[in-house]
Amino acid sequence: MAERSTAAVDVADNSGEQPLTAKADQSTADGVAMNPERDTDNDEAQGSGSDGSGRKASPPELHSGHKLARRYRLEECVTRLDGFSSWRAVDEKLRRAVGVHILPAEHVRARSVLAAARSSALLGDPRFVQVLDAVEENDLVYVVHEWLPDATELTTLLTNAPLEPHDAYQMVSQVASAMAAAHREGLAHLRLNPNAVLRASTGQWRIRGLAVNAALRGISSDTPQRTDTEAIGALLYAALTQRWPYESDAYGLSGLPKGVGLIAPDQVRAGIHRGLSELAMRALVNDGATASRHEAPCTTPEELVKAIGEMPRIRPPEPAFTTPPEYQRTTYQQGTYGRPAPHPGATQPLTTPPPPLQSRTGKALKWAVSALLIAALGLGSWQLADALMNQSGKSDDTNRSQTTGDGDKGGANHKQTAINIQGSQEFVAKGDAQHPGDVQKTYDGDPSSYWRTKSFTEGPSIAPLKPGVGIVYDLGSPTKLGTATLDMRYGGDHTTVELYAADSLTPPSLDSMQQIGKVTTTTNTATVKVTKSVKTRYVLVWLTAVPNSGYDSTLYAGAGYKQAIGEVKFTG
Repeated sequence: MAERSTAAVDVADNSGEQPLTAKADQSTADGVAMNPERDTDNDEAQGSGSDGSGRKASPPELHSGHKLARRYRLEECVTRLDGFSSWRAVDEKLRRAVGVHILPAEHVRARSVLAAARSSALLGDPRFVQVLDAVEENDLVYVVHEWLPDATELTTLLTNAPLEPHDAYQMVSQVASAMAAAHREGLAHLRLNPNAVLRASTGQWRIRGLAVNAALRGISSDTPQRTDTEAIGALLYAALTQRWPYESDAYGLSGLPKGVGLIAPDQVRAGIHRGLSELAMRALVNDGATASRHEAPCTTPEELVKAIGEMPRIRPPEPAFTTPPEYQRTTYQQGTYGRPAPHPGATQPLTTPPPPLQSRTGKALKWAVSALLIAALGLGSWQLADALMNQSGKSDDTNRSQTTGDGDKGGANHKQTAINIQGSQEFVAKGDAQHPGDVQKTYDGDPSSYWRTKSFTEGPSIAPLKPGVGIVYDLGSPTKLGTATLDMRYGGDHTTVELYAADSLTPPSLDSMQQIGKVTTTTNTATVKVTKSVKTRYVLVWLTAVPNSGYDSTLYAGAGYKQAIGEVKFTG
């Protein structure tokens, strides 16, 4: 049940949905249809799932164990609605769980679903649940996507309590940044709700159903950027208050009291972070609502990302340590073993110890011990002096051998320890990703496998085309970092590597991180020394300049400014 609740695609729940015009082919750009040559006069019919002839398009007769393309074995139907069905399945070729949407090829929305799935797959942004395949065969259209059994829906997270301020801040930052990137490519979500937002076990937030969920349901909007921005505001509102910001109940959350309108989160629940409360209201400006404290409203995800960047960063809470219990004395006290237990209330006599060595024999013993100590000290001093005289001829060589070179003062005492990398994520500050599927090759122990950048026509500086490219690494726990060493494929003029300390595996922007080191090299090895003493769990390795290299038959088809990273190693 846990797997079903976290990975099943949200296409059946209509609760809390605001009325939207049913134009199935307008889910990818403001006012621009994905399929403009199609007749859209009969919008109501298109939203109902009919096949255009007045008959309902019935889903194909499928069952558990059925195989698609001799590869995807259906396991459990999680949704059957409006002429389509959604399944948990197994990819027998790659031996992994996947999700599948299936609908008849003659379904009125089949073409829109295929187009939306293929557009979403081309985005390739790891912040979204990835579309793996979109196929039409044997009178069926099916879309295969990732299945995330270790992720938890925001709906489930809000069952017991609101999110902590830091968690809510991370959620809205990552979701807004991801949707801003999607809209730059002309893609909208239009069904962004608590069922569509997942938190992975690593703490990363993922979004499922980009463009596809809306296409399956025939949902569109004349202003998709505004629609998605308001949806992000509703997510933040729910995360802060555990209430849905409309009068109707939805997603297991109670709505606002009828007749009071949209009130700020910090008026719904005491102790809510004021900055996050204002941010939610700025994103929810609609239908008579006004921006909180007269701040300018955010009408696009890009504006929302900018507003988040202007906020002071919200630090994670300090770990709570429990007070250890008080020391309890045991009953095993010295001198009581083997003696009968005293009777209750009985007074035990105290035995006075005899005076130490006060007799004539004791005094003689003290003088004998003193004499032996004096003799031992004299003998030890003579042996030490003899040893020093024997070693006087070798003192210069010994001194030279104990002197460290290159200004290393006691460096041997500070042994660098390797830090194991627990996870990674490509960071995209602007434009497209590079090769997000290859980031694990930078720490797989194989120096012949690479994560590579795109090939640029100008350089070495990547700006102004992009501020840089790089990967965020998870070190497992907050660590005091010493150095980062990169083994790269190309030398030449020149490669610049910068290190940043981040708060998560998916930081919202470059400005949200702190630079802790930088180096420029003309060889294929870069060692970046940390210049600021900080403890961090997440580290961004950021390339801002790459050398010009020629044709590479293995990785690149032509010459250009580019770089590839084979291995990254951290020491602390």
